[in-house]
Formats: sequence, C-alpha cells, structure tokens
Amino acid sequence: MPNPKRRFSKTRTASRRSTKKAGVPTLSVDPATGETHMRHRAYQVGDDLMYRGKVVSTKAAE
Repeated sequence: MPNPKRRFSKTRTASRRSTKKAGVPTLSVDPATGETHMRHRAYQVGDDLMYRGKVVSTKAAE
C-alpha cells in the first residue's frame, strides 16, 4: 500500500475541511397544534412532548 512521504500541512488540512459545514435544518409545521419544529425530532408543546402529531409523554404523568 502506498503511504505519503510526509504529513499534510495544517493549511492544506484546514482548506480541505473549510468546505464541510452544516446545512440549514428542515422545519415543519404540525397541522394539529401549529407548532414549528425540526423534522424527525420530538418537540415540546406546553407540558406535553409531541412526536408525529401524537403525545409521547406528559409532565403530569411523570
């Protein structure tokens, strides 16, 4: 297997990594509550924890 003769410089490594950045998260609006939330994440509505339009857990139940 070929190996590099010398290590990459910090500048070369940094310039390669500079193009990799996080994209803008996709937001959705729940039709039942009208709450804006990140896709595929549970979200808080008052004391309820919601996911896909359904109550997952409630503070009063805990």
